[in-house]
Parts: sequence; structure tokens; C-alpha cells
Amino acid sequence: MKVVQVFNVAPTSESEELPTQTSLPLTFFDILWLRLPPVQRIFFYEFPHPTPLFFHTLLPKLKHSLALALGHFFPLAGHLTWPHHSKNPIINYNSGDTVSFTVAESDADFTHLAGTDLCEAKEIHHLLPHLTISHEQATVLALQVTLFPNSGFSIGITSHHAVLDGKTSTSFIKSWAYLCRESPSSLPPELCPFYERELVKDPNHVGAKYRSDWLKQGGPNNRSLVVWDLQVPEAATRGLFHLSRSDIEKLKQFVVSKKKGNTNLRLSTFVLCVAYACVCRVRAEEVKNEKVTLALNVDCRGRLEPPLPATYFGNCVGVRLATAETRELLGEDGLIVAVEALSDALETLKDGALSGAENWSSWLLDGFNADMKMIGVAGSPRFEAYSNDFGWGRPKKVEMASIDRTGAFCLSDSRSGDGVEIGFVSKKEAMEAFASLFVNGLQS
Repeated sequence: MKVVQVFNVAPTSESEELPTQTSLPLTFFDILWLRLPPVQRIFFYEFPHPTPLFFHTLLPKLKHSLALALGHFFPLAGHLTWPHHSKNPIINYNSGDTVSFTVAESDADFTHLAGTDLCEAKEIHHLLPHLTISHEQATVLALQVTLFPNSGFSIGITSHHAVLDGKTSTSFIKSWAYLCRESPSSLPPELCPFYERELVKDPNHVGAKYRSDWLKQGGPNNRSLVVWDLQVPEAATRGLFHLSRSDIEKLKQFVVSKKKGNTNLRLSTFVLCVAYACVCRVRAEEVKNEKVTLALNVDCRGRLEPPLPATYFGNCVGVRLATAETRELLGEDGLIVAVEALSDALETLKDGALSGAENWSSWLLDGFNADMKMIGVAGSPRFEAYSNDFGWGRPKKVEMASIDRTGAFCLSDSRSGDGVEIGFVSKKEAMEAFASLFVNGLQS
């Protein structure tokens, strides 16, 4: 791969004046993720046209619309800092701040990288930009567009975990795509970010606990912003698997037939997909731990008192844990066991979105005992990742690249619009075993 140019794109607005200086304090929802590695996504688009068309037509449009999108999402051009005079870390934006936008060219096989075959996890790493992070400050967003001549292009997005959750990150990408595709004068209301942070209440002072926990990590009083350096396991292999609506309906009917009379089960698409993927993975990876825990992210915007608008900018994600005995997941009723565990975990939302919030940082920082296999669940089909059309068609493939460091599942909608895609990373043999179990399980 060769880097053609690195642009520094400043937010611009054609309709209103941008602030010259803004500070947004992190809320407890943000502080929870302070030193987690950045979230990285790649969108692959077909573009079977000569190279000059890319550089003379597509690239200027992408750049111009990016500046306009940043005009709405201007804190993304700022920096995260944790000054000694400030209780919480803050996002500082000053007029003149920019986002790094790398333009590159790759001779890698676009059809392979944008296809559905298993591939080495590291094969897509060159398509991703990096944040600039020191102990004192961190950039919030970096972007890279990579051309595969006569085949396609990719857009790689790296975002700071403590500034954006999946919903805000998705909203920014949708806004950028909309402005590029439609060339309108403004964003529709459902894409305009909402910045009022005083609406986020912390009645139980969990923010103070999260702050204290981070300060003690490598501390005392460690305000470093350097993120965890989680490594990608050797020979890690990336897989993307599809469950159609009829597959999901089949899973639902199977669970209903086995659990007649149990009305407490949640048989949502999310629960059925995660349960099925979990059971296949526990078998494929031959998990030896006594228990398996799925860590679920729950969007809290509409669940708070008062509720936040859907367009709230920042993190607003709660955590729920679904735990089951490994031997039960490996048994013939493994799917039922997984659905029950997920249903029980989500049932606790009726106690309030923030119930158990005082434990979230401990779960994250202290981990679990060795007898627990932990699997995170990232993304959501509701983000509609495949709707991001910049004017040259829907993505051919969307990958959450950063799950190769965390081992999480990633859920998204599917390119065809039928059902759900599930991505994760594991050892090659386990991934091949998973692929076989995944297909055969649906047939039986």
C-alpha cells in the first residue's frame, strides 16, 4: 500500500457560524471506556472505474462533504485531555482543529477482502488510520480512504472509545454519506447531534467511582490517556456469517417447541442470533472454562430519566452480563440455555437502565476469574451499517476491525437487507469448525 496524501480537514458550515472554542466534559458513560482501544470499522465499496475518475470526481466530493459533516460534529476535530484542574476528562475543540484524512492506494485483492471467505485478521489492518495518543491528549477521529484501482475503495474509520459509542459513530458516518450523496444545504433532524450533557444525571455518583478506578490504574492519580495495547492473537482469522430472516424464524420455532409455556423468554432477533452464535462458538473453540459470560451493550438513551434524544452525542451504553455453564451450552439444549441466560440478563432492564452501574468499571478493569470465558457483543443491526451510500451504491461489506483485539462478536444488518451478519475473530481451526457447525445446525 502507498500513502498518496494526508489531508487535515477542518469543520466548515455553509449555514451557521461554528464555535471558536468548546469544551465537553466526559460523562460517566464516557469515562467507563477511557483507556479502551479505539473502535475501528471499514466500509468496502465497489468502484470498477479508472483511477483518474476516483481522484478527480469521487475524492473531492468525499473531502468536501467530510468538512460539512464535521461542521455538525465539530467536537470530532478536537482533542481529549484530562487537565489537573478538571475533575473529568474533557473534549476540547478550538477553531482551526482538524481531522486527519489519509488517501492511499492498495494493490491487495479487493474481491477477497470485500468477500465472505475467511481471511487473516491482519489482512485489513493497512486500511485503517491511527489516532495520535499521548499521556496528555488524544485525537478523537481519524479517517482513511483506500483505492483499489479498477475495483473499489474502502473507508476506514478509527474513533476514540471514550468519545463515541456505536450509535454516535454511525450517525456521523450516515451524515457524511448523506451530505456526499445528496449535496443538501442541511442535515435532517434525525441526524443532527444533540450536545446538552447536563441532561445526563448521575444520582448514584458512579462517575466518581469510574474516575477513581482509572486514576488508580498505574497510579496513584494516573491521568494518562494512553489506551490499552491489546494484541491481535497470532494467526487470528476473521469470519463473517449470515442469518437470514427465515433462519432466525427457524431458530425461534425450535426454541418455542422446546420451551412450551415459558413466557419469560425474549425471542428477539438479537437474542436468537447471539445465542446461536455463542453455542456454535463454544463448541468450535472447545471452551474449557467452567462458565461463559456474554457482555451485552444496551443503548440507554430512551431508558433514562429524563430520556435523552436518539441523536445524543457521546457514549450512552449500559452493560448487562448473561452467564451460563459451559457444559450446559455444550449439551443438546445449548441454544435454550443461551436464550434463557440472555433473557434473564435483559429482564433486569426493568429495574432501570443504570441498575448495577456501580459494578461496570470493576467488570471491565478487574476482569473475571480464570473459570470464566468472556465474550463481548458489539454493534447492532439497528445501526443499518449497509445503508451508508456515499453516492456510488451501498457497501459491499462492512467490518468492525477492532474486534480482533477484544474477541467480541459484532452484529450488523446484512448487505442483502435480509437478516443479520455476525462477525468475529478466532484461531483458523476454530473458525473453520464454527463455519461448519453454523451451517449444519441450521439444516438440522
